Amino acid sequence: MAEKEDDKGFVVKDKRRFTSEEESGKEKQAESEAAGKEEKSEQRPHEPGPETGAGQTERERPLPEISMATFIFSLSSSALVLLGEIPEPETNQTHIDLGLAKQIIDTLGMLEEKTKGNLDKDEEQLLKSVLYDLRMRYVQKSSGK
Repeated sequence: MAEKEDDKGFVVKDKRRFTSEEESGKEKQAESEAAGKEEKSEQRPHEPGPETGAGQTERERPLPEISMATFIFSLSSSALVLLGEIPEPETNQTHIDLGLAKQIIDTLGMLEEKTKGNLDKDEEQLLKSVLYDLRMRYVQKSSGK
């Protein structure tokens, strides 16, 4: 009997209430969004669309491979931005927020602790070296040097 419950999964029920006008508006919006997605999917991914011109939009840019290393690098670069070591990508300005930087560094520390014995040698070494570097930078910034 427990097996049947596990196979069932979960059910999502929308309990929001809509008037008939809102429902028809939502349906029209969903249809127009679906049509827009179909048009975009017909274009080749590396060929600029008519609205993008010569440059590629963010959606067309290939995303990095999802791996432990990219996850570590992502958290590390966020911490470096918050430590004021590198500028924010959007504004190209630097600012320091030691509280948030410490939280990210602590998150990486927790990740190291929780994944102990489950990472390959390269991932383990990367995590250790990134954590050491970030911790040293944090100490320097927090001590005012």
